[in-house]
Amino acid sequence: MTRSPPGFRLTAATGTHRGDRMYQQDQVEVIGHPRHAGCLLAVLADGMGGKSGGRKAADQVVLTAQQLFERYVPGEEAPEQFLAQLASEAHLMIKLTAIATEEEPHSTLAAFLVMPDRSCHWVHTGDSRLYHFRGTGLLRRSMDHSFVQRLLDEGQITEAEAAVHPQSNLLTGCLGTVQEPDPSLAQTERLEVGDSLLACSDGLWHYFTPRELGTVLQSLPPREAAELLIEKARQRAHGGGDNLSLAIVRIEALS
Repeated sequence: MTRSPPGFRLTAATGTHRGDRMYQQDQVEVIGHPRHAGCLLAVLADGMGGKSGGRKAADQVVLTAQQLFERYVPGEEAPEQFLAQLASEAHLMIKLTAIATEEEPHSTLAAFLVMPDRSCHWVHTGDSRLYHFRGTGLLRRSMDHSFVQRLLDEGQITEAEAAVHPQSNLLTGCLGTVQEPDPSLAQTERLEVGDSLLACSDGLWHYFTPRELGTVLQSLPPREAAELLIEKARQRAHGGGDNLSLAIVRIEALS
């Protein structure tokens, strides 16, 4: 997928794999704005809640994103307002799904919105991550809403201990829970040519260092990078891999 506003080009790709699970509960999509070149939304959801509940939750996140983005007008509504609304409405739709199906579906959310002025805005909740690379170097990543991240923040464990912690899947925030979500919002004032953006579920990021991710994203076009990262994650999972998904967007110069 390619979008070409004045001055730069956005090239994007997505990828998913069921891993070694029986069911695929991840959903991911990159959506180019239908009326505004250079405006693009990437949204990723890692569903939880039984064989069908998790997928229904992830589906609701992506469907909500599609519907809201179709109506979004850059310059008229603040990007952070749009992303907060996406989290709030997806949360509500998941809760309505739970009532209708007598299941307990939940979902993470990791989404970034690229604007025509090259600014980028993030929203996330749960342990699906967002990364911003410049070349091979990591400029920023989202901090997980998880028990392990809290232990890290408090200095109780190290990064190495966090990578193998037995409660790594315990979340402190996501969509569809009893509590209203408290998503994290962030923004980058200006993306530069050569920057890469990555959204991915824990089934992918768990197997890579930031340096490895940055090197792959810098070295390969988004489609090939997505395929390589999935292949390597599957190898490193040794038959015990979770669902995995990712969305990559590269900012390129117009040729």
